[in-house]
Amino acid sequence: MSSASPALQDDGGARHLKRGRRMPDILLPTTAGREVSFARLSGRVVVYCYPWTGRPGLDNPPGWDDIPGAHGSTPQTEGFRNLYDGFRQVDAEVFGLSTQSSDHQRELVERLGVPFEIVSDAGFALAEALSLPTFTTGGVTYLKRLTLGLNDGRIERVFYPVRSPNSHAREVCAWLGMLHSSL
Repeated sequence: MSSASPALQDDGGARHLKRGRRMPDILLPTTAGREVSFARLSGRVVVYCYPWTGRPGLDNPPGWDDIPGAHGSTPQTEGFRNLYDGFRQVDAEVFGLSTQSSDHQRELVERLGVPFEIVSDAGFALAEALSLPTFTTGGVTYLKRLTLGLNDGRIERVFYPVRSPNSHAREVCAWLGMLHSSL
């Protein structure tokens, strides 16, 4: 199954996330066993938000195959993993973020060999503070796929919707590379 979703349209769900907006100072747990607040991080930070990652042998949530943009979290994470050295070369740190528990996320980090931290917003504190776009299926709410480019705790760039999770990390890395080369 392809991770690209040609039917995915910009529903305006991220229109309010304007350049220069300060990130809320909310501490969230990471897969490294620490807490992080994106408002307190200096320099360039990429936060890619994804809905859910499955586990081999377990079923997807109900109706997952029918939701534009739902599939692709594992290939998206692999893309950021594969290009992580490139992000570091332009002095950018990478974080994944979902509403899954840190335990669930740690399994993903170990299985895929992810070199960066995944952040859990299981309580939807950040999602609610930023009014991040979501969708619901099977009675469970998930984040829509979105990436924030931050600089010193402020939004610098928003990628939404993410139409091709497989190649999204290259898109973000190219933006950072262009930004870096113009400094």
